[in-house]
Amino acid sequence: MIRLNLQRGSAFMTMLKRSLRGKSLLLKRFATRFRSLFTHVVVPKPLRTFGRHALATLAVLAVAGLAARPAAAEELAKNLFGAKQLPAVAAPQSIGFYSKGCFAGGVAIPLNGPKWEVMRPSRNRRWGHPTMIALIEKLSRDAAADGWPGLLVGDISQPRGGPMLTGHASHQIGLDADIWLTPMPDRKLSLEQRENMSATLLVDEKTHLVKDALWAPAHTRLLKRAASYAEVERILVNPGIKKKLCDTVKGDRGWLRKVRPFWGHDYHFHIRIGCQPGSPKCKAQENAAPGDGCDQSLAWWFTEEPWRPNKNPDRPKARDLMTMASLPAACQAVLDGPDPASAEAVTYYGDGVPVAAAPVLTKAPSPARASASGAAALPATANAYAETPEIGIPLPRPRPGG
Repeated sequence: MIRLNLQRGSAFMTMLKRSLRGKSLLLKRFATRFRSLFTHVVVPKPLRTFGRHALATLAVLAVAGLAARPAAAEELAKNLFGAKQLPAVAAPQSIGFYSKGCFAGGVAIPLNGPKWEVMRPSRNRRWGHPTMIALIEKLSRDAAADGWPGLLVGDISQPRGGPMLTGHASHQIGLDADIWLTPMPDRKLSLEQRENMSATLLVDEKTHLVKDALWAPAHTRLLKRAASYAEVERILVNPGIKKKLCDTVKGDRGWLRKVRPFWGHDYHFHIRIGCQPGSPKCKAQENAAPGDGCDQSLAWWFTEEPWRPNKNPDRPKARDLMTMASLPAACQAVLDGPDPASAEAVTYYGDGVPVAAAPVLTKAPSPARASASGAAALPATANAYAETPEIGIPLPRPRPGG
């Protein structure tokens, strides 16, 4: 590695100022030594003012850059987390922020449930904090009671969270989930259908308004039910869907405060729950603005400004720049954590505990029980690593399709 001696660099600049001869001499010396580095250099316009001596300035800057450049580029965090197929063995914990973090002790929602089916299963994004997974399972039952046929579950998180290879900027700490606004069909979808079936777009791309022929009161009931849970802090929808709710919801409108407009989200809605107990390193989001959100902040979405073309479309996304150094330090331990025995061992089927039992890999505290929006009690360490609670003689119950 070439090291630039700052003292000599200072002397060099002094010599440049002293005489044209000194400039030419040093320029030749640098050109001979670093000719291969500057074969294709294009001198920036501001430096052209300095004529032929601009190359000497560029030489100094290039040498300094070589000294500061690491020996090898650090692996992107999205590649490291995207390669993990199973969660880290640990008590459930979200680390960092929704768009910059990771999580441990995750569980998976089954591909099939009584009132849900997981879409795009090949992405392996059906993982989340146990409270998130329990809430989706509860929503599927409550929504069915409200008349919704069943949930088509979109992306939740990768097994250990972190930045994704494609798609979302958030969904990194196990507390986000996407639910399609297309009702579950009355027949079981094949894996091929789940990979390729298109969702129904409810919003006109030109007017940014809901397509009235596709909107039903059942959509409103589904969103209201999701917003009713105390754990839910945000529900992101397309601005057109927010406007439809503002224009049609009568009576109790308090729940509309949680429903916030955002780009996209024209075929699904995004549920976000708050940081959960046992996650001291989880960074909470700001509180939602007061009111029902049917004010000037919504009117802005129906001006030209939000839809103007990106002035810098080639700007790299955050996930394409994030390394492990960009994430909270604790995410390295999550990345390096041991795998469970299998995905089945950490799959949550409801009723408070995963169906399958994995070997106890770490000693866990007695399973203090918590609830998810009134759902069946869920152990704080419901990830198949806690000791089995004393429940007496087990009674048989049908297991949902797996």
